[in-house]
Amino acid sequence: MHDMTTVFRWLVLISLPVAGYFAINGHWLGLITDQVSVANFLQRYGWPGVAAITLLGALFTGFGAPRQALAFILGFASGSVEGAVISTLATALGATGCFYAARWLLRAPLIHRFELRMQRFDSLFTEGTLLKILMIRLLPVGSNLVTNLLAGCSGIRFVPFFWGSVLGYLPQMVIFAMAGAGIGQARLDQLVVSAVLFALASAIGAYLYHNQRNQTLADSVSDPS
Repeated sequence: MHDMTTVFRWLVLISLPVAGYFAINGHWLGLITDQVSVANFLQRYGWPGVAAITLLGALFTGFGAPRQALAFILGFASGSVEGAVISTLATALGATGCFYAARWLLRAPLIHRFELRMQRFDSLFTEGTLLKILMIRLLPVGSNLVTNLLAGCSGIRFVPFFWGSVLGYLPQMVIFAMAGAGIGQARLDQLVVSAVLFALASAIGAYLYHNQRNQTLADSVSDPS
């Protein structure tokens, strides 16, 4: 029974990146990448269309496509507020799927092979999880997909991971949704505001990063007695 479970896990592990590659590069999710098509779809189908676009967006970002692009497209298609909300929800759902896929598929094999390293990795993120995830999401660098997978492989709790992700996603989603809405409506003011907000969110993320790094250094050299 254990061998069957292991084989099944490896089959799923191999099939997911293959499906992701074809979904993004084979235009399986072509609707979500075209702002005019998304706008027409939402106008035609209303709330059921919003639900469908949200699920497509979750797959889109869950497979590693940039969440900023999703926010831009949805901002163009539905306006800055609606675009930011839908794209944030979709990206959070995508992150949830990645988190649990990594926890089910990867954590046990990694603990089996690299137990000591996994313990050190867990200790790094189990304290102050929400703040650390928030910091990572705010920074305009790094991979959303890699962060989701690493979090799933670790032993951190899902709830602080989820809310740290949502709060960290939101500023950039607002920014890019405003940029998309600004282009869709030819409004320079929204483009300027989105650029200012992007710089502010990046600065906050950088501050949290340096503050966390300094705290870690202080803890490492403090006297345990």
